[in-house]
Amino acid sequence: MNLLAPLAPGLPSDLLNNRPDVVAAEHQLRGANANIGAARAAFFPRISLTAFGGSASAELDRLFRGANRAWSFAPSLSLPIFDGGRNRANLDLAEVRKHLAVVQYEQTVQNAFRDVADALSAQHWLQQVGVQERALAAQRERARLSRLSYDNGASSFLDVLDAERNLISAGQQLVQTRRALLSSRVALYTALGEGSQHVGDAPLLPSPSVPSTSTAR
Repeated sequence: MNLLAPLAPGLPSDLLNNRPDVVAAEHQLRGANANIGAARAAFFPRISLTAFGGSASAELDRLFRGANRAWSFAPSLSLPIFDGGRNRANLDLAEVRKHLAVVQYEQTVQNAFRDVADALSAQHWLQQVGVQERALAAQRERARLSRLSYDNGASSFLDVLDAERNLISAGQQLVQTRRALLSSRVALYTALGEGSQHVGDAPLLPSPSVPSTSTAR
């Protein structure tokens, strides 16, 4: 069963400009007479967020370095952020960062990319669902064969109980993994903000059927 298809590769980071927190931070910049285009050019990485299989792109991974996953993007001021003829001062990063609105915008952008990176890292649950669906099918067949063997007097009922116990366990593991997958996908769509409505055709919250663990006739 295909719960949710992997996200398409090459999703642009521009989607994050629609996040409510990023929009709010840009409004603060406008209130400080900042040039939004210049601020985006300086502090907002223009990269692809996803690779094949819905995993994080190499570009996204490179934004976070070391054991602490510290933000590694280096702003580049090619245009003045603020109006008023102070172009020379505006080309100095330390000077620009004296403005609280700039600091808040830069931090908001970092948080947005971190949210997406963290959510994409949890997409390994998608592969685990397939593995556990195959395990469940194998346990269901084993339970069927155990019941058939018992009905023909070739094995004890303890074998049937053991097979059905393993079948129930496999079904529970699959349900738990599906739940983890859905939670991680909700986190990903939240991280993408309003841009999530443009991502693929898969529904956000499908209603997967709970696998039956009954083998009784």
